[in-house]
Amino acid sequence: VQLQASGGGLVQAGDSLRLTCAASGRTFSTAAMGWFRQAPGKEREFVAAIGESGSSTPYADSVKGRFTISRDNAKNSVYLQMNSLKPEDTAVYYCAASREPIPFRSQYEYSYWGQGTQVTVSS
Repeated sequence: VQLQASGGGLVQAGDSLRLTCAASGRTFSTAAMGWFRQAPGKEREFVAAIGESGSSTPYADSVKGRFTISRDNAKNSVYLQMNSLKPEDTAVYYCAASREPIPFRSQYEYSYWGQGTQVTVSS
């Protein structure tokens, strides 16, 4: 599976962005997908994940109620709609694919990673 993340940019606090992760590979529809982020000087952290059917969508507490993850298996794509962005959301955002259908929070459960897209939120 190859992953390509896009949609990042520079926005102001309170603005919205939609990240897209385009995947290649026949196993996309059976794989859980996740979004993670890494801010400068910090470890990579879990943001959101979605199971293979889309019915299970865990979120980090810091983004719950503001971010929404979704997927379109027909388009081999997963999305992260980010609303009410805050300066602390500034990070490189990575999409990842698991070999399993369960949307784990741990990055170690994900075998495939995209290259990352920068999100910068100014105050």
